[in-house]
Amino acid sequence: MAERILVLAVDIDNDLYRKTKITGPVVGRTDNLKAAARLALADPQDTDSNTMFEAVKKFDELKKAGFTTAVVTVTGAEKEGFAADSELSRQVDMVLEKFKADSCVLVTDGMSDSRILPILKSRLKVNSVDIVRMKQAEQLENTYFTILEKLKEPHYARIVFGIPALLLILFAVSYYLNYGWQIPVMIVGLYLIAKGFGVEEAIVDSFKGLGFSIYRMSFVFYVAAIVFFIISIIVGAGSYSGAMQLRYANDPLTLAAYGLEGFLLLLPISMVLYLAGRLTDLESKRQRYRAITQGTYIGFGIATVIIVYGASAWIIGQIYFWQFLALSLVTLTIGYLVSKLSMGLRRRVVRNTKLKDKQVINDIGAYIGRVTDIDPKRGIMLVKTEYGNILRYDVDRIANVSDRIIIR
Repeated sequence: MAERILVLAVDIDNDLYRKTKITGPVVGRTDNLKAAARLALADPQDTDSNTMFEAVKKFDELKKAGFTTAVVTVTGAEKEGFAADSELSRQVDMVLEKFKADSCVLVTDGMSDSRILPILKSRLKVNSVDIVRMKQAEQLENTYFTILEKLKEPHYARIVFGIPALLLILFAVSYYLNYGWQIPVMIVGLYLIAKGFGVEEAIVDSFKGLGFSIYRMSFVFYVAAIVFFIISIIVGAGSYSGAMQLRYANDPLTLAAYGLEGFLLLLPISMVLYLAGRLTDLESKRQRYRAITQGTYIGFGIATVIIVYGASAWIIGQIYFWQFLALSLVTLTIGYLVSKLSMGLRRRVVRNTKLKDKQVINDIGAYIGRVTDIDPKRGIMLVKTEYGNILRYDVDRIANVSDRIIIR
């Protein structure tokens, strides 16, 4: 019996889904050619399309040589690391369950994709590794153009150009207003904290979906939200400047509390106006599930602002500690009630929305299956995979509902 060989192309950072909305694994010669062509049209300079074409070429060579073979492209996740490895493992298991391979030929576009080697070697024999390189690029030239291309991507551009530019501007403004170096450093520190905990990506994704247009009612809310946000910054800077003139000039904690209290005073108004704009947009698109989620996030955000505002007021000496504690307890109680209300509203939307037979994907674009049944009372959604397995998901894991269901 001829050896059964799996030709496996790897897209570890899931460019395929991000640029074409095609989910992995991509199985078969025809589907791989179509996916590679769409990726090449979306981004002609992306080497993942060349990897897929190379995998198809290798598949044709092995098939011509008389081997029983299959060609598959598996995808990871945009955030490389555990998420990407976990998704690669899942897709490899799906493929091997359907195609009982004796060995495989791995096709990648670089050394980062070799992360999949330990995953593969724990499951089957790896005959060879084919790394696709552009013929006209020497090693140094390759590195140069890779860096240039990466700097065009917003994620890397914000890090390499955005942070230094922001720091320079803040230092210039702070020097002009005689605020010193503490405020710029604090703002950059807050940004790095937000980036480290994933808040920055959530904010960027949220602003991507705004869709500013003067022909929408939401435009008024967004402009008003921006105006109040700018006013909040001005009030915060004024409070900090005023505290500098008092006896607190040598007390960094009190100075920061004054500035923070002034900034947070009008910030909830900006957040509520932003929420009104988002709800208007999402309601016009009939995305009620997403509207409820947005409302919940803003509600938690406002609760956090209130607690931080109370802490600042206590540090300054405007309220007693027991008052700050009571304010925090009341705010946390309201936050808990908002969470329960949001959960109930989401389940109600699930109950009233036709979800059966909709495709289900996870938040990194990997295809899971189709909905077979919904039990709204128990909050359970049954999903049938392409291999006939039935998976049970809590409806609270649903992140968005449109033509497809996205779960966390």
